[in-house]
Amino acid sequence: MKRRRVVITGLGAVTPLGLTVPESWRAAREGACGIGPITRFDPAGMKVQLAAEVKGFDPEALFGKPETKRMGRFTQFALAAAREALADSGFQVENADPRRCGVIVSSGIGGIGITEEEHDRGLARGWDRVSPFFIPTGICNMAAGRVAIDSGFRGMCTCPVTACAGGTNAVGDAFRYIRDGYAEAMLCGGSEAALTPLAVGGFTSMKALSQSTDPSRASIPFDAERNGFVMGEGAGVLLLEELDHALARGAKIYAEVAGYGATCDAYHMTAPRPDGSGGADAMAMALEDAGAKPEEVDYINAHGTSTHLNDAGETAAVKTVFGDHAYKLAVSSTKSMTGHMLGAAGAVEAIFTALALKDGFIPATINYRTPDPECDLDVVPNRGREAAIRCALSNSLGFGGHNGSLLFKRWEA
Repeated sequence: MKRRRVVITGLGAVTPLGLTVPESWRAAREGACGIGPITRFDPAGMKVQLAAEVKGFDPEALFGKPETKRMGRFTQFALAAAREALADSGFQVENADPRRCGVIVSSGIGGIGITEEEHDRGLARGWDRVSPFFIPTGICNMAAGRVAIDSGFRGMCTCPVTACAGGTNAVGDAFRYIRDGYAEAMLCGGSEAALTPLAVGGFTSMKALSQSTDPSRASIPFDAERNGFVMGEGAGVLLLEELDHALARGAKIYAEVAGYGATCDAYHMTAPRPDGSGGADAMAMALEDAGAKPEEVDYINAHGTSTHLNDAGETAAVKTVFGDHAYKLAVSSTKSMTGHMLGAAGAVEAIFTALALKDGFIPATINYRTPDPECDLDVVPNRGREAAIRCALSNSLGFGGHNGSLLFKRWEA
């Protein structure tokens, strides 16, 4: 069977840099930092004081008060991003077959804040007095479900739960679903809202988070002084569409999704293989899937979490796949600006990668100061740059050993 081509025709995002894609991308181009003191709860007495929060999000203005109460924050983010993606694309399900339009939206942790609140309620009032909305608002798949209900997309609807790789897996799985003939359009991405005392405390106790109190020295991927990631929140949703379907309705096209690789380290619950071989295999698989040569790739939006093991391992993986060409690549981490958005990270980074191709602009790794010999590639330090990019990869590497890599190509009509 001939493989069908898949393009991106709509984008939506809610991030620590902005409440829409244009706001978020403008801030990313400017090298803005979305990290600041935690305000979602009182972190007094906790080791971690910083996070990358979404600012100014008003769900009641978007959905009304009754519906807002029936959605977790991660679902609210996803629905806002999906609506933006659909509006941006000009896609109308009334003019398509809704059974061939699907949804894949990831969340790594889902409604953990709801679980915390309802646990407190159960302790205080009795377990039979918890909210009847506890389960249907807290489960991870509900963002995908609500996006499908809102959009009217009646094809496959699912939720990859693969930790930090989830958003990338969602986009990659949607790409394959369209390419292989099962759908014409898919809303895909990820959403996360895990800035809660329990979640922050859990990541802190496993020594994954930076304890810096300086926002400019907290999320510092590839810097020798990096000491952990900064938790972020938000959502990214893309509308993927089969090429002929998009062209027939005169859709604008941001970029082409050309390849996808997914592997597992099968090594450790949280640590990547030190040689980065799992991530390397995912990148090589994405290249092979696209029929692309390593030297065609000009930019990698790295997973780049600002942890010692990840950044060193990912650098090693890039060298394994690209050889000498690794030193001609730009390899930046937008987590330096957004923090680590967990299940939403790969989706937002896919959006930034598509826009980098469209606009010919590579976003920076901001707040970079101290070079690390283990991370000696061109990390686009501190200032983004204009560049004619042909192909770009976006990487995600998650707890559990999950690795995902997406290859995008610049669209030329």
